[in-house]
Amino acid sequence: MCSTCGCASGELRIEGVSSEHSHHHPHDASSHTHPHTHDHSHGLPFAPRRLVDIEMDVLAKNNHIAAHNREHFAQASILALNLVSSPGSGKTTLLTSTLTRLAPQFDCAVVEGDQQTTNDADRIRATGVPAIQVNTGKGCHLDAQMVHDAVHQLAPKNNSLLFIENVGNLVCPASFDLGERHKVAVLSVTEGEDKPLKYPHMFAASHLMILNKIDLLPYVNFDVDTCIANARQVNPDIEVIQLSATTGEGMEPWLTWLEQQQCV
Repeated sequence: MCSTCGCASGELRIEGVSSEHSHHHPHDASSHTHPHTHDHSHGLPFAPRRLVDIEMDVLAKNNHIAAHNREHFAQASILALNLVSSPGSGKTTLLTSTLTRLAPQFDCAVVEGDQQTTNDADRIRATGVPAIQVNTGKGCHLDAQMVHDAVHQLAPKNNSLLFIENVGNLVCPASFDLGERHKVAVLSVTEGEDKPLKYPHMFAASHLMILNKIDLLPYVNFDVDTCIANARQVNPDIEVIQLSATTGEGMEPWLTWLEQQQCV
């Protein structure tokens, strides 16, 4: 079990990588201490101090690999973006709509994160863009080692765009650096304008918030101005783009933002 977020390790599958060549889940606490160690004075699996030590060790290892990923991306002039959201926000639809528009002009590739199935990677590949699926099994987020292994299998071209679609979760991915340039938080208008306040760490860690499904605004009780104010309460510098990945409304500012990031 991951001491940082509580998700269980195991069942990791990366397309094209056999299980015997896959690296262990780097935040598996059992790789650092015996999983049945108990502090009998407290009746807990680990004493609180031990949990803190393991969490620091886990994140330090992850950050070391993330730094390696970031160096690789910089040397290859790859713009890597980590798309994060709760399940059902429309990340994959946003990606397919984006790739349909961008792929004729730019080289793109996608790392897809889900607990099970290759459904989303199949949707991406249907656009003609290469994608590789990472199934985390019982894990609730991608980590830097998973991205490292997936990217080496995917082999994105130099001067390309790499989209990393994280597992749907607004908690754990906030803590795990993957080596990306930016986190992009996708929030749909069906979720409620208080999400940035409920999950502040994710929105504080994100450079951009995409407010998706604005075509549904006439049918839901959602205050756009309040949502943006809430996001800027936890992150005053966060940028905001409103769009509908389904209808295409508002896609141009998003595409312009991507082009600007490639030039940075």
